[in-house]
Amino acid sequence: MNKLHPTDIQQQLVNVNIAAERGDESTIDQMLSSLSDGDIARLLILSPPKMRQVTWKFVDNNRRSSLLSLLNDEVQADLLEDLEASEVAEITADMEADDVADILQQLPDRLSDEVLQSMDTARRQRAQAMLDYSEDTAGGLMNTDIITVRKPLSVEVVQRYLRLLGDTLPVNTDHLIVVDRTQEFIGVLPITKILSSPLTTTVENLMDVQTPSIPATLPAKEVAQLFEVNNLISAPVVNEDNILLGRITIDDVVDVIREDAEHPFLGLVGMSGDEDVFSSVRKAAPKRLFWLGINLLTAFVAVAAIQLFEAALERFVVLAILMPVVASMGGIAGSQTITIVIRGIAQGNVGHGNISWLVGREILMGLINGFFWALVIASIVMVWYSDLTLAIIIAAAMMLGLVIAACVGVLLPIALEKVKIDPALAGGVLLTTVTDVAGFMSFLGLATLFYSP
Repeated sequence: MNKLHPTDIQQQLVNVNIAAERGDESTIDQMLSSLSDGDIARLLILSPPKMRQVTWKFVDNNRRSSLLSLLNDEVQADLLEDLEASEVAEITADMEADDVADILQQLPDRLSDEVLQSMDTARRQRAQAMLDYSEDTAGGLMNTDIITVRKPLSVEVVQRYLRLLGDTLPVNTDHLIVVDRTQEFIGVLPITKILSSPLTTTVENLMDVQTPSIPATLPAKEVAQLFEVNNLISAPVVNEDNILLGRITIDDVVDVIREDAEHPFLGLVGMSGDEDVFSSVRKAAPKRLFWLGINLLTAFVAVAAIQLFEAALERFVVLAILMPVVASMGGIAGSQTITIVIRGIAQGNVGHGNISWLVGREILMGLINGFFWALVIASIVMVWYSDLTLAIIIAAAMMLGLVIAACVGVLLPIALEKVKIDPALAGGVLLTTVTDVAGFMSFLGLATLFYSP
């Protein structure tokens, strides 16, 4: 099969569109059969909803399960929502249990229940075990397809067991998991030691008891941090009694890292990290409606702040002309800071041990930047209006606004995180309000003070 360059994917998308418009089904079928699963998945992601359904119709049933695991949640739901439960069960029959659980969480409850009931007992139990945990926890990420061994076994016995498993050996198996008779986690047995140790050596003498187990309730982003710090390929997942439940593999963690990387930047404009670029208006519009409404409410807060200085604005029209400059600079400075802080929170790098230093650094940078740009804006005002008092007012307001923006940019996301509100979603809207109000209040307040009779 061909592996396409990203630019070729776009051309292939055009070709599929042309063939669909002509009703040339055989051409579409030939094009898809020549592509790898990864390229077809990319083609589906890049397609608008109608073309996505056309392309999906020509994907062979044997390839659909592998394709689904390569797609994001929104695209998966888009492709599966019109299928019958038996069809979804057939497509997911060969998928790993964690991928099946992820898909079921995207489906309507009625359809999800029907798919579960259509599974055989063993698969239903594995999927249900993961559905008991939120998808953004270790339990939601884990796979129950694991290989366990006991301490008294010899390397020879373990090797014979692995040969019996053959091609059914789970993907990303870098170690076996050592448990006792009650399935309590004890340690791990690296594959390298199984291959290189004498046949008579026991598991107990080779196992590694230092590899960390992961509580099923641990948040997904903390799981990703554990994998990064310990250079893990896979890790066991346990319940509160240290009973082995499953394992998490690096491919699941990569998905978490990717989503965390996208989330802060989309969240700052009130969008979710998994939003489908080509989702229909019916699906996309409601997701943006809420945060636009919140933004409108906060805008009225800024209007109310301006209204307090209505008399000054009526006397000095120039204040209304220059007012947006101070607010805009504060907004940009605050956005720079909050983006860095949210990224640090997502990576687990910001906590109570370094908050004070971070606040101090941002205040200092606010003072330095504020002083520089205060001189610039004061010089411009002097050239335009030949008014020293106005130049001093806007320079002082600029410095004050940038320092406030720096403080808010650090403290706001930390405070939101403490009260369990996603700072990536709420931080941007609240920051804009605070920096606008601070900018207006400082500039208009100083102007009122200096120009008061």
